[in-house]
Amino acid sequence: MMKTVDLHRRRFVKLSLQAGLLCALPSALKAAVLTTDPALVSTAAATRKLALYNIHTKEFVETCYYTGGEYQASGLARINHVLRDHRTGDISPMNTQLLDTLFDIRCKLDDCGTFSVISGYRSPATNAMLRRVTTGVAKNSYHMQGKAIDIRLRGCPTDKLRDLCLQTRAGGVGYYPKSNFVHLDVGPVRSW
Repeated sequence: MMKTVDLHRRRFVKLSLQAGLLCALPSALKAAVLTTDPALVSTAAATRKLALYNIHTKEFVETCYYTGGEYQASGLARINHVLRDHRTGDISPMNTQLLDTLFDIRCKLDDCGTFSVISGYRSPATNAMLRRVTTGVAKNSYHMQGKAIDIRLRGCPTDKLRDLCLQTRAGGVGYYPKSNFVHLDVGPVRSW
């Protein structure tokens, strides 16, 4: 009887220590500890960097936007500037979940490549204009909320990029093979 009580006590102490350590971890790292999902594990990375090239403005940014358990205002500002609405110059904050999803895709490819950006943030005026002149532009596009991006990745076939985006299950994925880009957003999970 004494051995059983001692084993239960040891197990209780061990579990209590593990729970205490887990509570002290940053939330992104907790997710990595609690799962083996590669997307969550890579998002828990201590440093997250992205390289983005805006095909319209010809601007390039390679910056760290997350380090030391915190999003970095200067890195996010640089990303927001490059992903601004190139037609109006309007800048809006890009959603960090979207940026983390791009980072995860980059990690899955083991690639330090640069995402070519066709469209990042889109102002309501630009979105309305695009709806008048083309098809396939949503009235309440996630681009207007900084929650969507249209991309391609040099050296990565667009269909492979689409498949990687679908694997993240982060939101919507649109495949545009004729225009050679993939739409990614952090809205409901869906594809077209």
